[in-house]
Amino acid sequence: MEGAHENPAESSSSVPRFEEPAGSAGAPEVLPPEESEGCARSLDAAPKKLCGYLSKFGGKGPIRGWKSRWFFYDEKKCHLYYSRTAQDANPLDSIDLSSAVFDCKADAEEGTFEIKTPSRIITLKASTKQVMVYWLQQLQMKRWEFHSSPPAPPAVPDAALAANGPTLRLELEQEEAELEDFLCPVRTPPGLVGVAAALQPVPAMPLALQNISLKHLGTEIQNTMYNIRGNRQAQGTGHGPPGEDPPLSVEPWRTEQPLPSDPGTPGKDPADSPKSTPKSSLTANLIQKAKRQNSTFPFFAEGFTRTRTAQEKVLALEQQVLMLTKELKSQKELVRILHKALEAAQQEKRASSAYLAAAEDKDRLELVRHKVRQIAELGRRVEALEQERESLLQTAGLREQQVQELRRHVQLLMDKNQAKQQVICKLSEKVTQDFTHPPIQPPGPPGAANRDFLSQQEKMEHLKDDMEAYRTQNRFLNSEIHQVTKIWRRVAEKERALLMKCAYLQAKNCQVESKYLAGLRRLQEALGGEATECSELLKQLIQEALQWEAGEASADGVELSPISEYDEYGFLTVPNYEMEDLKLLAKIQALEVHSHHLLAHEAVERPLRERWAALGDLAPSVELKQLLRAGVPREHRPRVWRWLIHLRVQHLRSPGRYQELLNRGQVREHPATRQIELDLNRTFPNNKHFTCPTSSFPDKLRRVLLAFSWQNPTIGYCQGLNRLAAIALLVLEEEESAFWCLVAIVETIMPADYYSKTLMSSQVDQRVLQDLLLEKLPRLMAHLGQHHVDLSFITFNWFLVVFADSLISNILLRVWDAFLYEGTKVVFRYALAIFKYNEEAILRLQDGLEIYQYLRFFTKTICNSQKLMNIAFNDMNPFPMKQLQQLRMAHRERLQAELHELEQLKAEYLETRNSQGPAVPEGCTSEDEGEGDA
Repeated sequence: MEGAHENPAESSSSVPRFEEPAGSAGAPEVLPPEESEGCARSLDAAPKKLCGYLSKFGGKGPIRGWKSRWFFYDEKKCHLYYSRTAQDANPLDSIDLSSAVFDCKADAEEGTFEIKTPSRIITLKASTKQVMVYWLQQLQMKRWEFHSSPPAPPAVPDAALAANGPTLRLELEQEEAELEDFLCPVRTPPGLVGVAAALQPVPAMPLALQNISLKHLGTEIQNTMYNIRGNRQAQGTGHGPPGEDPPLSVEPWRTEQPLPSDPGTPGKDPADSPKSTPKSSLTANLIQKAKRQNSTFPFFAEGFTRTRTAQEKVLALEQQVLMLTKELKSQKELVRILHKALEAAQQEKRASSAYLAAAEDKDRLELVRHKVRQIAELGRRVEALEQERESLLQTAGLREQQVQELRRHVQLLMDKNQAKQQVICKLSEKVTQDFTHPPIQPPGPPGAANRDFLSQQEKMEHLKDDMEAYRTQNRFLNSEIHQVTKIWRRVAEKERALLMKCAYLQAKNCQVESKYLAGLRRLQEALGGEATECSELLKQLIQEALQWEAGEASADGVELSPISEYDEYGFLTVPNYEMEDLKLLAKIQALEVHSHHLLAHEAVERPLRERWAALGDLAPSVELKQLLRAGVPREHRPRVWRWLIHLRVQHLRSPGRYQELLNRGQVREHPATRQIELDLNRTFPNNKHFTCPTSSFPDKLRRVLLAFSWQNPTIGYCQGLNRLAAIALLVLEEEESAFWCLVAIVETIMPADYYSKTLMSSQVDQRVLQDLLLEKLPRLMAHLGQHHVDLSFITFNWFLVVFADSLISNILLRVWDAFLYEGTKVVFRYALAIFKYNEEAILRLQDGLEIYQYLRFFTKTICNSQKLMNIAFNDMNPFPMKQLQQLRMAHRERLQAELHELEQLKAEYLETRNSQGPAVPEGCTSEDEGEGDA
């Protein structure tokens, strides 16, 4: 009976303004003097407990019909329990109000209303219409109070939870004010609801058997035995001390009494409370409560005695003791949690110290296993949160369906109401016309006219009653739709908060796992090729870490955003390195990329998507430049790229040009066809769109490259153009758009003869990059020069294909977003940023061969796109285009001079060789002589 001790705290929650406490320790709540038209603002006192007798329709066969039931609300669980009488110890069943909606029908029997839950529909009937509306309003407010109450995590002190009280109170008062706009609060029906209703006799039924629940026959028998035992105990204690009330069968209600009101409440000043209460009395009461905890039903009020003043004061003090006990328990729980956190931190510190101080590998492996257990625990936490998210999603879906159903129902009612109003207007006009121009009727009996008039008047009264009923129903349903919509929005907000929390937890899990794999890799490097027991265990751990199946991750449905095998553009998520030693590094990289994506989703990507959605028509501007540098969301990227390409090629583009070039290729074969066919199979081997035999992308790429070879005969085809066109196809998907993207890059963005046979401009840019590296990163260049490392072997391909083979797709496409708008300056910025990003790692390498091996794949290890973008566009400033053009001009002149000198040397060599003539070394037979002999 743990809930019996907690419910007093629940009963102290905010009470609606139209509900005043009666029969409790608190004084009636004072209402503000606000009045609305047709609403009575002076309300009777209402109990804090929502309980009373209602008729419930149910049963099967011959006993199907209305059954009298005692209903009472549990604030903690948001359940409406019901039993046969108020004195029963165990409830027959309960109704979950947290996901329920309420409905009343004007054409149904008076006082009838429905509670609709996802699993069933419960039909109830109150004694009067006023009682029905009162129950509906109270149930609405209880449901809203349950959904508006903030969750109480154990790690938060009670003081912080108490600070939410005024906010919750303000929200409830605001909700009450909004509901008053739809349906004014009704007076509390005296004696029909609340604790006082239990003193009334049980409503009589035609048959005693009809009121018994055969579905819950076991509970009925238990309640009957409990009542008989309670009556015997009452008879046995009837001669107790004078002034002491005999214990009644409804004693379990004692634990549900509300807390005393504030000292400032009228009628409850400190002088009214007892100055001192004997400690023995309090102890005896607490012992009696502990004995009553064996009861399975803690929701009834205390016995309804005639003299309640002294008992109420004792109850108030007992409840204060319970509240203080509960507060002490929560404070102890907080201290326990803080102790656990401190122990965890100390344990982590000790583990780190032990790892650093461990002399043997066996100890270090034990620490690694400890980390594995921590990772498993984090995984279980993520799984629990995901299950909670799924339940919230289901609840939100049910709420949405209920709202739609209510809207359809309201629309039908409004149509029906409008039709009835039209009929009433016509009847009113007819009655008025009959009164003003009475029809000439033949003389009849004197009482006939009176009977007709009385019947018409009776019909008018019925119609007025129907109108009033439909008006009340319409107002209530409007308030129900309003509240259900607000609850649905609140649930959606909670779901978003849980999704964000899950994303951060999963990102943390990825980081921990990547650190674990990095630790395994370092241990592997430290052990080398030693064949020991530890090395075998380490090898087994590495193999288990590399066993990664994307299908299992997606089939579980547990992870919020599982790491799939391919990304959204078809590239492998885990890079397929050829070297066996780098496979572990590839898995670490995939985890790091996923972690950065999860952490940046809410903080960076969501605001970026909102800015793109609000941008409207595209036009060159500073804001667009900043947005393109930050990256274009996938849903906007095709539209943005088409606009950027149109800006570049609008002077070259003509309708039907692409199809014309394709037709030209069908007439005769281009000389570059063979080279194109060879390069098709080598285009992005790590992308499923170009490796799948059934994919249409290779055919599209072939047609785009052939069309370009006819569009620009001076270039025809150059190795690297296949990757540029492939990137355009992956984003734009249309052949013609990809073709014009390739034209824009080669003919308008890149300098002239960038893809010519001499690759003049490409060589010039490599020398310009060397100068910029010397200026921006002098320490790195000095280190590379010391080990005689030529960066052009690595960077030449970067510029030729705009990083298509180097960066992961998430970063690559962001580079292209800015590149298509700003031009080649972006390529220089990102080339410098890549070296800056990995500068420290390169400086740690002290061997030229080792540096070359690292530079082969180091661009694939870049995971943080936000950091790389900040380096490129912030740390690399100033970066004027004028400086870039001057460097290009200077290096072009030097390169042309070098090429001219080389041509002169070549011509001199050929001239010297020709002047000497063909000579046959002595002792050798010339070819002519050999042929003559033959």
